[in-house]
Amino acid sequence: MPQIMEDRAAILERMKSLKMARSTHAYVRGNTIKFYEWLAGSRSAAELPVGPPVWICGDCHLGNLGPVADAQGRVEVQIRDLDQTVVGNPVHDLIRLGLSLASAARGSDLPGVTTARMIEQMVEGYDHALALGDEDDTPEPNTVRAVRRRALGRRWRHLAAERLADIEPRLPLGKKFWALDAAEHDELGALFGQEAVQAAILSLHGREAIDRVRLIDAAYWMKGCSSLGSLRFAVLVGIGGSKKDP
Repeated sequence: MPQIMEDRAAILERMKSLKMARSTHAYVRGNTIKFYEWLAGSRSAAELPVGPPVWICGDCHLGNLGPVADAQGRVEVQIRDLDQTVVGNPVHDLIRLGLSLASAARGSDLPGVTTARMIEQMVEGYDHALALGDEDDTPEPNTVRAVRRRALGRRWRHLAAERLADIEPRLPLGKKFWALDAAEHDELGALFGQEAVQAAILSLHGREAIDRVRLIDAAYWMKGCSSLGSLRFAVLVGIGGSKKDP
């Protein structure tokens, strides 16, 4: 279990290569840079429509789609990974999602006609959503409806039951969570001690401003593929009591 930054970098690079070698789809998901290099070098790139410069996902593939809740608790299946978001051409998100669908279909030994229909449905759905605007009568496939309903019943305790093995809430160090060094732990403690950060945490579910926020545990989080080299931490925060009487 690596603890030093230099050790992490070597292990992360090796794990990234192994993960992307599993399948064509895994390679497509894990290599955002190569995708844009391929797109820039493609003869067809010059013929792509140029949409307005808006915020796009930048890394729009199947693995980055999932149930997301808004401030009113309504759940929809949307893009939920925004760590590579940029202002760009929205057609790039469509091409990357289409490539992800096609590579997933190829890895599943689906016939070419199935792949073509998947891409057609993606384009038709995008066009339909643009035509609707803010109206909320988009048809919902049964699979999407099942995912959304399952997400509605999920709470933090379900995640804790899956990820935490001990009675005391501690992140299980191992393959995904690695120990911090002393400097990282101190910096995270200082970060979660800031009033602005605590206020943002307490704003969730309307917690009282007098509630105490305390850092319970933290670890380096090895997550994703294209972002394997990024600095990412998992943090357990306790909320309750008051600052005077925890």
